[in-house]
Amino acid sequence: MTASDPSADGAPPTADPRGAFSSRKVFILAAIGSAVGLGNIWRFPYVAYENGGGAFILPYLVALLTAGLPFLLLDYALGHRGRGSAPLSFARTDRRTEWIGWWQVGICFVIAVYYAAVIAWAVRYTGFSVTKAWGDAPDEFLFGSFLQAGDPGVSLDVVPGVLVPLALVWAAVLGIMALGVQKGIGATSVVFIPVLVLAFAALVVRALFLPGAGTGLEALFTPDWSALGQTSVWAAAFGQIFFSLSVGFGIMITYSSYVSRRTDMTGSGLVVGLANSGFELLAGIGVFAALGFMAQAGGVPVDEVASDGLGLAFVAFPAIISEAPAGALIGVLFFGSLVFAGVTSLVSVIEVVISAVRDKFEMSRTGATLAVVLPSALVSLVFFSTTSGVYVLDIVDHFINRYGILLVAVVSMLAVAWLARALGPLAAHMNRTGSVRLGRWWLVLIGALTPAALTVVLVRELLTDLDTPYEDYPGWMLATFGWGVAAAVVVTALLALRVRWRTQTSLVPPEDDPSLDTAEVRS
Repeated sequence: MTASDPSADGAPPTADPRGAFSSRKVFILAAIGSAVGLGNIWRFPYVAYENGGGAFILPYLVALLTAGLPFLLLDYALGHRGRGSAPLSFARTDRRTEWIGWWQVGICFVIAVYYAAVIAWAVRYTGFSVTKAWGDAPDEFLFGSFLQAGDPGVSLDVVPGVLVPLALVWAAVLGIMALGVQKGIGATSVVFIPVLVLAFAALVVRALFLPGAGTGLEALFTPDWSALGQTSVWAAAFGQIFFSLSVGFGIMITYSSYVSRRTDMTGSGLVVGLANSGFELLAGIGVFAALGFMAQAGGVPVDEVASDGLGLAFVAFPAIISEAPAGALIGVLFFGSLVFAGVTSLVSVIEVVISAVRDKFEMSRTGATLAVVLPSALVSLVFFSTTSGVYVLDIVDHFINRYGILLVAVVSMLAVAWLARALGPLAAHMNRTGSVRLGRWWLVLIGALTPAALTVVLVRELLTDLDTPYEDYPGWMLATFGWGVAAAVVVTALLALRVRWRTQTSLVPPEDDPSLDTAEVRS
């Protein structure tokens, strides 16, 4: 960049009433904060282990390069060119695609209300780690003493131990979001991401020195090359990339709309994508080193202690903490990392909703924040601070990820490519300032190959859920909180189209600045 570019040295870009990140560095940290979430820590290690170990790295990298990064750049292009929230950016691309943006907004609302609950659990477990409050039975402690979960169903019996930290999480989110894009989201990411990396790196170092750590790493990285011939392994790789990169549900569209026109977006995308994958690899090393210790201590194979999701975080790791030297330190580092990763992801998710409401009704930052966060907190507290919260959370999370995020990703790619015919203009916009040129390869991936690969993943998931009820939950719960929530998000998106934009001129696409000469920006 030239010295005359106001954003070159981190100075605030031209004033934007919607808010803006002060520099490319802040944007990248915020994007990494969104991408690096709970799934990186508790999902990737187990997915890799179950799908070929070291051999899984190959399909994972293929999925990253052919699906994850190309779609991340599509999100960047839509937001950076459209200069608006997800619905506004889609509308400015083609009015017929606006509903996809509202679909993404609905998905983010649903994710936010249950994601906050997991962060609240991690907050409590950070404190529990010091005293090892779960005793000798972390499984019974989680579902009994802490969550007080009974049989699957819906209950309004409040669990104070969840209600209080959950309310505090929402209070913190309210404060962060009210401060705005730079002072709230940006500043939080600038602080939290370095702290997260340092804390988790310290956890990994400590785990590597535990007895049996080598056994765990051997189990994780020993390649099973025969797995590469299984379509399920490749499907798992594509699914993992989309679950972990924060693509497909409006976050990166929203964040990229807050970036200076002269920012190198393609280079930024590579940094974010590789940083996310690097953290996942770090998480795999730390988690399996700890699981190796647990396997050796119990005299059992690693596959008997390896798990993912809530079982890994709130059952397996407490068991490790109870047995490991300096277990309290491991616990504080692990659950503290979950809190930091969760908060940066949660604020990115709720920002999608706030940004859409602001654009639609031209509300102030404070007004839109209150209009979104308070109802979100209320729904979250009602459903997830009760004795049935863990069951509702498990069902909603499963269905909104499969039939929300993955499905809207496929629909958005096909709509932008074949309905709006916008891939060419979007590529041209990105190439004006990008250090990596989007050529025909990007058009082919977004227009055909990537949606085809994700469709395979979706069909596999659908057939599994139709054949076997998820986790054997009652049919009415799956219909209500699973299929029902996934369908309600789509219906809500279509209804949002009937609400008029407060100012119709806001739908006029902003003109690309012809003065952005590529050679000048790259200099």
